[in-house]
Amino acid sequence: MADYLLEIGTEEIPAKFMASALKQLEDLAAKKFHEQRIKYASIRTMGTPRRLALLVQGLAEQEEDWRQEVRGPAKKAAFDGAGRPTKAALGFARAQGVAVENLVVKEIGNGAYLFAMKEVKGRAAAKVLAEIVPQLISEINFPKPMRWGEQELRFARPIRWLVSLFDEQIIPLEIAGLQADRITRGHRFLGEERIMLKYPQTYEQQLKENYVLVDQEARKEECWRQISEEAAKIQGKVELDEKLLEEVTYLLEWPTALRGSFAAEYLKLPEEVVITPMREHQRYFPVREQGGNLLNCFITVRNGNSEHLDLVRVGNEKVLKARLADARFFWAEDLKVKLEDYLPRLEKLVFQESLGTVAQKTERVRKTVTQLAEKLQLERTVTEDACRAAQLAKADLVTNMVGEFPELQGIMGRYYALHAGEKEVVAQAILEHYQPRFAGDALPSCLAGALVSIADKMDTLAGCFAIGIEPTGSQDPYALRRQALGVCLILLEHQLELGLDELIGIALANYQGLVSEAQLGEQTRAKIKEFFQARLKNILSEKGHQYDVIEAVLAVEAGNLLTTLFRAEALSQMKDEENFRALLTSFTRAYNLTKEKKSGQIKSCYFEDQTERDFYEALGKTTEKLKPLLAQRDFRGVLQELSALTGFVNDFFTAVMVMTEEKNVRENRLGLLAWLVNLTQNVGDLSKIVIS
Repeated sequence: MADYLLEIGTEEIPAKFMASALKQLEDLAAKKFHEQRIKYASIRTMGTPRRLALLVQGLAEQEEDWRQEVRGPAKKAAFDGAGRPTKAALGFARAQGVAVENLVVKEIGNGAYLFAMKEVKGRAAAKVLAEIVPQLISEINFPKPMRWGEQELRFARPIRWLVSLFDEQIIPLEIAGLQADRITRGHRFLGEERIMLKYPQTYEQQLKENYVLVDQEARKEECWRQISEEAAKIQGKVELDEKLLEEVTYLLEWPTALRGSFAAEYLKLPEEVVITPMREHQRYFPVREQGGNLLNCFITVRNGNSEHLDLVRVGNEKVLKARLADARFFWAEDLKVKLEDYLPRLEKLVFQESLGTVAQKTERVRKTVTQLAEKLQLERTVTEDACRAAQLAKADLVTNMVGEFPELQGIMGRYYALHAGEKEVVAQAILEHYQPRFAGDALPSCLAGALVSIADKMDTLAGCFAIGIEPTGSQDPYALRRQALGVCLILLEHQLELGLDELIGIALANYQGLVSEAQLGEQTRAKIKEFFQARLKNILSEKGHQYDVIEAVLAVEAGNLLTTLFRAEALSQMKDEENFRALLTSFTRAYNLTKEKKSGQIKSCYFEDQTERDFYEALGKTTEKLKPLLAQRDFRGVLQELSALTGFVNDFFTAVMVMTEEKNVRENRLGLLAWLVNLTQNVGDLSKIVIS
């Protein structure tokens, strides 16, 4: 067993590329070692802005031997009438290096063929590595790869050096005109330009001696430790921001945290106005006192050691001061104009070139909110508040502050609305209509915010699907997946009795006159509905429902998400209960006989046995019992009532032959079974349920 190290040295790779690149490197390596039958103990990937590294420990020194089957000519061409090998058989044996008598005949799908059974000796791992590592490097994908010089290879940034060590041995590789060696580089300013690596095992330590903490997890822990210590020195605290911490981790090789400050007068600005320039633009961590109030301090992490920290601190403070001065100016200027007075400027702001301006979108959203409120029969004040919020929701997009800091859209709208004297609920709805902004984000807390959020998202979805803008693979420029998921989550959170068909119809109808009638037709409706069902499947899965339950409820899903959720919960709860298993057995027999018969008139004159009459009466009584249960969405109660039919079904099957030759009697009996199957459709398609 040996250890193998691959290091790809580059110009600085953007932080947002790093996590994916390291995951790909690990997965590709594991895949290729598996394909080549080379065993290993463990695989690690490490990285900094200037390098991607792969460390394989306990790597076998050669491939495992394997048995290869090579197909040759058909049997009829390989032997003559006397059973002697023909030239085809002899030539095949010679080409494969085996004796003709060692060839075997095997039957495969389309006939009998000769096969040569060859024992293939595994190649040395060093030889295999020289072959697969260049493939591995070229297969790493980046969002925006680049080429450099005359090289054909595309990579995140130009590759400047390569290390390829199999224990002490250099594995010869050539990538982008570079020959692999054992020479790596330390920190750009603090480390050695040329570091001679002895073994893969010494890689981390030798880099550490040259101011490179190559393991990203260790670097992340060190960053957070230093940040926390700096905050503690002034009895402050820093709230953990995983996204920012990861970004900072991938921006540097040797972390040194430092604390800076800014004028306390800036704390008079809204908190978000102070934090956003720090976090989004400068990658600083804001500091709070133990009570939670913001302090006029920040912590940043330098890519270097502790020398000249005062100079670095002054530079960072100077940059932040300029940012905050701009923010204060924008705040003061924006407050000179009431939020409502910004609305005319939305007429010059394009939402999407085929879907009109933001002003037009605002009017569509307001109309949608009005229609949704009517459907829900809301109180007049709630409707008015939601409509007012819809009218003002996008006004802050044309303010100075949001123009400079787009991350503050909605947030500034709330502040400006309150300053203009709007009601608290209206201001809150302006803020919340963007929620959820990302996975795990908060949902709108007020009903007005929920309505505006749904209307805004449905407008975007309807418009984009109408003109053919749909997510493909990883491409989703309008975040349509997030928008649809947000609508589903809000409907469930607020338990709004709004069906998807209603929402889709309302949103599309409000585009009449802007896009063609054909674009607003049934095909577009069906695509949007299918898109929502995919999101609903994810929600049900995250709530712990198994795939068969999800398939069962979605097969009868009629657009009401609450109903679908309650159906799934009832099926999941009862799936393993004995009475449900008995019901499923009866259902399966009925379902298999009636796949082609959905309904039919049942006539008592064709009953030949008392069990038919009993079954018929039981079905009628159960149908009546289900009505209040379905109205209350008590699907567990529905399943319990259906389970009570099991005895009648079993007696029916025992007493009569369903598929009798007498057509009228047969159709009557099939009608009874179809009735049973149709009743179960109130909960789900039970044919999808799998019982272990």
